[in-house]
Amino acid sequence: MQCTLCPRACRAERNESTGNGFCQLPTTMRIARIAPHLWEEPPISGKNGTGAVFFSGCTLRCAYCQNADISHRNAGRPFTPRELADSLRRLEDMGMHTISFITATPYVPQILETLDIYRPHVPLVWNTSGYETVETLRMLDGVMDVYLPDLKHRSEKMGQLCAKASNYFAATSAAITEMVRQTGTPVYDENGIMTRGTLIRHLILPGLTSESCQLLDWVKENLPEGVPVSLMRQYIPCNNVSIPGLTRTITNREYIRVRDHMLDLGLPGYLQEPESASEDFVPVFLCEKCALNGRKMLRRAAKMLVFREKLWYTDKCESMNRCLGFQGSDFSAGSVRCFGLQKEGLDI
Repeated sequence: MQCTLCPRACRAERNESTGNGFCQLPTTMRIARIAPHLWEEPPISGKNGTGAVFFSGCTLRCAYCQNADISHRNAGRPFTPRELADSLRRLEDMGMHTISFITATPYVPQILETLDIYRPHVPLVWNTSGYETVETLRMLDGVMDVYLPDLKHRSEKMGQLCAKASNYFAATSAAITEMVRQTGTPVYDENGIMTRGTLIRHLILPGLTSESCQLLDWVKENLPEGVPVSLMRQYIPCNNVSIPGLTRTITNREYIRVRDHMLDLGLPGYLQEPESASEDFVPVFLCEKCALNGRKMLRRAAKMLVFREKLWYTDKCESMNRCLGFQGSDFSAGSVRCFGLQKEGLDI
């Protein structure tokens, strides 16, 4: 095939074993991890978790990517649609609230084939960098129930410097507009799980709070009222990032500036606790060539068993109540909520 699935439209020749495009991926799906994941926003993970499918490869090259082993170096193993369908069924049987397809854009035709074999009876989430084409998203119209896009960079300069995509904002703003068109006003079930809608993520980067505020302005000015934003403060310098200014975490002052701007705009959504800025919460991916990752996972799991009591999931977040001056614990869908992190599930 000559691939035009992402905005790069590089028309790469991809077949079942090789690919010579930007992502370097074949048409055979490669997957790095399939597991319950409890660390997403409350309407995605709920209390039981989302069934997370981490696909190998990515259409971006974010210099600070925390999952570079799979996004840049394509760690993972091949999966057939039948194998993936069987895994989706197992995740559903484990009681997952949702199923998340993470950075899956290079495999849209194969995912559609998978869902023809078996479609889980829980909301399907398209967890994406946001760097999508409207044409590819229309292939998913009526298939995906929830979109979970990033909205990373406003300027062409930062898009190119950080993600190797100068057209990042132009492509992503059009893509998010299409996602919202497809899903409409967010719908939640009795447990607060989003059954239909779009939830926009923004990761605050050190030294770039002005861009963050500009992106929030765009959401306010261009999208219907009620589209929630997840404001993330979890940035840590990963992947040996060397871009000046991005070699540190964000300061509390930087976070407060962007948080207050979001609140001033009246945008609904979610906030993170400071503890989220830790590599303890970065998933470990098992690489076919690296047994060391297995030992890292065991060490991290042991650490998490000790640390888990310090983590929390918010239906009622008293610390955020105090911080924002809220009274009581009204965290109904559409208000601003704070979300923490939870213990990672086991691989399946």
